[in-house]
Amino acid sequence: MTTAYRICPFCEATCGLELTIIDGRVTGARGDRDDVFSHGFICPKGATFDELEDDPDRLRAPVVRAGDGWREVGWDEAFAAVERGLTGVAARHGRQALAIYLGNPNVHTLAGGLYSSGLAKALGTTNIYSASTVDQMPKHVSSGLLFGDPMAIPVPDLDRTAYLLMLGANPVESGGSLCTAPDFPGKLKALRKRGGTLVVVDPRRTRTARLADRHLGIRPGTDAYLLFGVVHTLFTEGLAARPEGADDVERLSAGFAPERVAEVCGVAAPEIRRLARELAAAPSAAVYARIGTSTAEFGTLTSWLVDVVNILTGNLDRPGGAMFPLAPHRPAGPRPRRGFRLGRWHSRVRGLPEVNGELPATTLVDEIATPGEGQVRALVTVAGNPVLSTPGGDRLGEVLGDLEFMVSVDPYLNETTRHAHVILPPPPPGRSGHYDIAFGDLAVRNTARYSPPALPLRDGELDECVILARLTRIASGQDADEPVMARLLGAATADPASPVHGKDPADLLGRLTGETPALRRLDLMLRLGAYGDGFGANPSGLSLEALLDAPHGIDLGPLRSRLPDVLRTPSGRIELCPPPIAEDVTRLSAGIEERRTGLVLIGRRQLRSNNSWMHNLPGLVRGSNRCTLQIHPEDADRLGLAHAGTGEVISENGSVEVEIEVTDEIMPGVVSLPHGWGHGRPGTRASVAASHAGVSANTLTDPRALDPLSGNAVLNGIPVRVRPA
Repeated sequence: MTTAYRICPFCEATCGLELTIIDGRVTGARGDRDDVFSHGFICPKGATFDELEDDPDRLRAPVVRAGDGWREVGWDEAFAAVERGLTGVAARHGRQALAIYLGNPNVHTLAGGLYSSGLAKALGTTNIYSASTVDQMPKHVSSGLLFGDPMAIPVPDLDRTAYLLMLGANPVESGGSLCTAPDFPGKLKALRKRGGTLVVVDPRRTRTARLADRHLGIRPGTDAYLLFGVVHTLFTEGLAARPEGADDVERLSAGFAPERVAEVCGVAAPEIRRLARELAAAPSAAVYARIGTSTAEFGTLTSWLVDVVNILTGNLDRPGGAMFPLAPHRPAGPRPRRGFRLGRWHSRVRGLPEVNGELPATTLVDEIATPGEGQVRALVTVAGNPVLSTPGGDRLGEVLGDLEFMVSVDPYLNETTRHAHVILPPPPPGRSGHYDIAFGDLAVRNTARYSPPALPLRDGELDECVILARLTRIASGQDADEPVMARLLGAATADPASPVHGKDPADLLGRLTGETPALRRLDLMLRLGAYGDGFGANPSGLSLEALLDAPHGIDLGPLRSRLPDVLRTPSGRIELCPPPIAEDVTRLSAGIEERRTGLVLIGRRQLRSNNSWMHNLPGLVRGSNRCTLQIHPEDADRLGLAHAGTGEVISENGSVEVEIEVTDEIMPGVVSLPHGWGHGRPGTRASVAASHAGVSANTLTDPRALDPLSGNAVLNGIPVRVRPA
């Protein structure tokens, strides 16, 4: 028996795991007590790491379509088939006939962090789609408009704040989102233990809400009204700071007095004023909002208002407030002021604007199904299952079969990949090295951790970094690593502020360590990063070798103030009231007079689930059915619905039959159905998931409903009818 350490790949919390290995197999996982970030915390997802490693339904070798079935092939044959497929479509129809979809698990792998964006660019198409527009794009847009950088996302300084206002987030069950914090529940309990205050705004009394000092129920999709009521109060009561742009925000807030917005959002006006006064008076405070607010019709406005409140109360970029992490692979100091632009191109069919380098995922189906010049005829998917995870997914599943070619990088034959011509499976996570590219930018404490593979690759397995690098070479004809490293070294050696200024890039390239090109790239990023050794300029600094010598990670300390260095706006200042935001307030104001009646649908997070592939792990589907429709007893009685009975949920987009769960933990007028279910379709290979199939919530969501600024899908606040089945 041996022990190995690995960062958990299941959710954004990135907890450290201690793996038990017997006879070359992972047989158990528990929390790593010495991990510098998670300190031994583990949730039920991480405890099933061994099941993920040895899932019998997992693909172990590349497969190509053979009639109605599949044939296992070697890697060379698989890549040859991919090259014929992609280059053939490009030759016949042009590069714009290619498309790529990047799923959420990309951000949980080193390969995704290093290679997915390069692969998308290598395809030479504007048809780039990802899970970001069904999850988090509003926050990227608001950050881009405010700070000039869509990746400059402030996170609550959980360990030091005295007051936390949380909207549309349930981190006790989700593990956190756009806020990387192992043991989120423990941090919330510690906040209250030290005398702090936690207020949760949510249509459901979630497990997070149960920990709060106060839980405020809110009408789904109306968080922007509530926050504007807070902003209005801050100005009218003289509680707001007056940074540049504050006058414009004050004018926008004039029509959102608490008494007026209370009728829309369902939170009483005195409570709205109380929130504003408490945020302004607290020694430190942070507002944090997540997926429930992003996946709504005013997602970008809500995300913007979160940071506006943090700014007006003096809590942006200060200890205990909302702060900007500094990941170890990112350079410190000022950054080029390139600014942030929206709509650099538009989708062919619906004319939807590009946002942050991609198009809304819900319009991929239009680009495949609609004939004409530029029609998508070949698709690459990497770690994604948009047939289950996007509105209109049922229709997408129908048209994927019309593609001339499709290749998927995925370990499962799922609802999406069943339509592929070639599937390239990455190895299990225990046989892959790991470093968090994405989540270091969102962590509530600065740390550096690298997990080497716990086990060697089996015969016939290929590291995911190699898979994506070879796909990039097929798409572009160029190496995926050398140009990137040459560009980074060229910029660093030309920068007078860099520790390697004036040095020979070729010499530095030769000094990199790491057995693979991916690890050499990581070594380069660490050495040139904010805490790096600068190739000897700072001997105690970070490098890949330093992380290999620290299996439990290296603690780099609490978050530190980073303004103005983090800003990339052309002015070099925070653009508090960007014109696109001000224009969209008109749409919000128009909606204030609407009468909101009838049932609306929201999603919900679950402790033992994050993505659809987790439903194939026995340890995560044990117990009672979790794909249920939660409904308040008053609504259930009125509609003739019985607990554990079956109801039919009907929207303008479709209908599903689902088990009813009557509970007073949800507001009257609201029903809730979790995402990621709807398994067991013909052609899939996920036996455990098929036996716990559930229904897909995206049968009910409307692919035409988008937040216009971000292109993000509207998944919450969907009007529905419910009746006994």
